[in-house]
Amino acid sequence: MRTRTLTLSAAAGAALLAAAVLPAHASGAATPKSAREGSVSAADLLAKVTSCSQISNGKYKTDDETSATVPVCGKNGAVFWKADMDVDCDGQVTGKCNGDTDPWFQDDTAFHQSDGRPLRADSLPYVVVPSASGIWKYSSSGIKGGGVVAVIYNKKVEYAVVGDTGPTKIIGEASYASAKALGIDPDPATGGADSGVTYILFKNSQVSPIESHGAAVSLGESLAKQFLRNN
Repeated sequence: MRTRTLTLSAAAGAALLAAAVLPAHASGAATPKSAREGSVSAADLLAKVTSCSQISNGKYKTDDETSATVPVCGKNGAVFWKADMDVDCDGQVTGKCNGDTDPWFQDDTAFHQSDGRPLRADSLPYVVVPSASGIWKYSSSGIKGGGVVAVIYNKKVEYAVVGDTGPTKIIGEASYASAKALGIDPDPATGGADSGVTYILFKNSQVSPIESHGAAVSLGESLAKQFLRNN
């Protein structure tokens, strides 16, 4: 949950070291080991989102310094967008995610674990949605905290949950663990991907408990198959 600028990212990155290895377990769930989760391929999902029926009342920027070019698009049972990936390290303080490693660090997330604690960005794949605004209100599209997201990058699929909210005019952000699993540099200051990331959010879905990545994968694969059948 932060506002980034490309200039600040470059300046901060010069003074920060890249993160190393994810812990094997966190928040009671295993860290994702595969960037291709389940049996639904990236190609099959991408084939269903080649055109956009825009549902947002305008478009989003991917960073403060870019133009607004990214619409939120509607499909049967889902919404999607194609953007970059900034790395969100907000939530529980860990060795990978803290005020020293992340110049935008906040020790909370919009949605919390079943025990009331913030999510853990370095072990839980989650996606950031823009806070409600005149451009788009995510809850009006059936998107909620803990909802399932298929994140696609470089022919890989990673299932994540809606875990945090971000700026009202910027889109394209996911947790350290999401980036790591997809082979994207997870450093919150210097990492991320400039483009090529597709986010498919399944309407009216919710993982319980939100911190269970295994539950997200199981539900995500089921919803992805349904998405392919219905579009």
